[in-house]
Amino acid sequence: MSASDDQVLTLQVANMRPQDAGGSIARLSSAAMGKIGVREGEFIELIGKRHTAAIAMRPYPDDEGLNIVRLDGLQRVNAGATSGDHIEVRKAEARPATKVVLAPAQKNLVLQGSGEALQRTFLQRPMVAGDVVSTSVQQRISDPRLNLPAYGLQEIRLVVVSTQPRGIVQMTEQTVVELRPQFEEPKEARRADVTYDDIGGLGSSVDQVREMVELPLRHPELFQRLGIDPPKGVLLYGPPGTGKTLLARAVANETEANFYHIAGPEIMGSRYGESEERLRQVFQEASQNAPSIIFIDEIDSIAPKREDVTGEVERRIVAQLLTLMDGLEPRQNIVVIGATNRRDAIDEALRRPGRFDREIVIGVPDQNGRREVLAIHTRGMPLADGTDLDEIARTTYGFVGADLGALAREAAMDALRRVLPDINLREGIPSEILEKLTVSQDDFLSAMKRIQPSALREIMIQAPNVRWDDVGGLDEAQMKLKEGVELPLRAPQSFKRMGIRPAKGFLLFGPPGTGKTLLAKAVAREAEANFVATKSSDLLSKWYGESEQQVSRLFERARQVAPTVIFIDEIDSLAPARGGGMGEPAVTERVVNTLLAEMDGLEDMQGVVVMAATNRPNLLDPALLRPGRFDELVYVPVPDLKARRKILGIHTRKMPLAGDIDLDELADKTVRFTGADLEDLTRRAGLIALRQSLDASTVSKEDFAKALQEVRPSVTPEVEMEYEEMLRTLKQESPQRRQIGFTPLRQAAE
Repeated sequence: MSASDDQVLTLQVANMRPQDAGGSIARLSSAAMGKIGVREGEFIELIGKRHTAAIAMRPYPDDEGLNIVRLDGLQRVNAGATSGDHIEVRKAEARPATKVVLAPAQKNLVLQGSGEALQRTFLQRPMVAGDVVSTSVQQRISDPRLNLPAYGLQEIRLVVVSTQPRGIVQMTEQTVVELRPQFEEPKEARRADVTYDDIGGLGSSVDQVREMVELPLRHPELFQRLGIDPPKGVLLYGPPGTGKTLLARAVANETEANFYHIAGPEIMGSRYGESEERLRQVFQEASQNAPSIIFIDEIDSIAPKREDVTGEVERRIVAQLLTLMDGLEPRQNIVVIGATNRRDAIDEALRRPGRFDREIVIGVPDQNGRREVLAIHTRGMPLADGTDLDEIARTTYGFVGADLGALAREAAMDALRRVLPDINLREGIPSEILEKLTVSQDDFLSAMKRIQPSALREIMIQAPNVRWDDVGGLDEAQMKLKEGVELPLRAPQSFKRMGIRPAKGFLLFGPPGTGKTLLAKAVAREAEANFVATKSSDLLSKWYGESEQQVSRLFERARQVAPTVIFIDEIDSLAPARGGGMGEPAVTERVVNTLLAEMDGLEDMQGVVVMAATNRPNLLDPALLRPGRFDELVYVPVPDLKARRKILGIHTRKMPLAGDIDLDELADKTVRFTGADLEDLTRRAGLIALRQSLDASTVSKEDFAKALQEVRPSVTPEVEMEYEEMLRTLKQESPQRRQIGFTPLRQAAE
């Protein structure tokens, strides 16, 4: 039953926000609801290529007054429409359902048990036979009679096999729900496994792909009217895990085109010419069943640069692909989508208009993008009160979609581990246990320690657990690092407002043991950025040219997952002054040239901050020490009296001190002691106390007095004066004259 024809309205379909997906709702303007005579919460009928029903809801604030209806991916599939189509909307009246038969919508999913639990999930929701429905965010399945994977922690999609009575029905408490265990092919061919609602964080890339793929397949007459050939191919490139394959599947589902998938190795044959024959068969079948999408995953594996490969098979496959994509035979209503994370490894002949007309980057999502992806992956997850997805999105710098999916899965497993001791799997899972199975903020924080950005997995280290409170003294150095590293990450709009750029590099220099590496650890922890620590042994290689490649690869990966802090310890061994002729084949000179180009070359740093530490700045190449490379030269001095008192307090924080110990007096006796010396002093005092008795419970003043006799300051007055002179030289003299100013320290070292 439906309203009269004069209450039918034609609206344009638009995508719904991911967090609203799966609830059988449609958002339309108040004016549109008034025209068809419905109020919020009432049912409407959506008429595209097929009929379905939805619950009318208020529009988003930005949509008020627009002539659109927002539907999620399942609703668009159920209505037989895609984003941008025009569909008819009218008021609907749903009859109570006496019986509904449901089955899994995925072929690889098997459900066992009673369908009664689904009655609560879909209560008061409208449905039509043939619809694909989802267990929504608000109404999760938590009934022991329904055996779901991961104990109900994931979204389940079901197909409505049949309803009694026919037409638009509404699930009630009296409805008998029958759950079929396995997938059943619906009478109408349809795909709803991946839609645009399952893709988040790609921003304008989705619109670009739709423009290149949907328009040629669904409206070829537009291109005929303009007298131009439609686009023939799109190349998607970007880091692994960003969603290239998922986007291709979603486009195929939403355009209702036939989808042909080619994985590189599977077309390789043992007989001569077999590989090219398999490739031709795919294109031939696609042309016979047009409109079609041919998706070639990891295209660099079957179409590498012909001059770089030695095998004849690969060259023939590239030649065959070139002729198929733009040969003598015209291609109609077929679009080729290629995906790769190694764009430069593909043969250049493929990367021209007429073959791959456009190359679209599928990059690492920003904070808003990560929030969208988290909303998708937690759509069917019972989140505990206080779980802040915005905060998680803010701190997961560099995470791609696959990493965020793994993060959500690990957090759910942590929640599962909490309740496993209370579960006897042989007796089944009590419903009260399932009810309290929720995923909390702590679960996500714990999972974050085990998940690292996949683009940096080979070179990234776990950020140390050192905070600013653990660094004694060094107030000026801390202030510079906070301004240069933390502020650009936490308040980038402030720098834009002032029209200035943040610093690109920080060089920490000073006597050994003063805390340069400790400062870098604290920055890594407090900045909440990706932290990559490296040293000369990681980057230098005996093979010609490989050292420079390692440096370039380090910066390239850091840019992919920016914001990133790169820390190079003992940089003087990696980038000494050029022209020294150290008896080596100019390896470090080439590395210095690469560092100069990466830090301030043609390619922008794009959110990468370089920190380096050295106690021999006189050996560094002067070109590195200019603004634009190492903008800030941070001197880390020997701690003064106040700093020594704070450092002693940090190192004795967990030490049982006797009542007669005065740390102020101890700080007064440790003139020119560095942080490392003071740490060694407290360690020796503890050892002396244990030497006297293994059962000692406190460390006394006498133990520290004996330790003072064994420990000497590692920095002499002469060395301290030389570093202070060096600081004045660095601040006052130009890079060309700096080497002259460094001569006394160099002579002292020799």
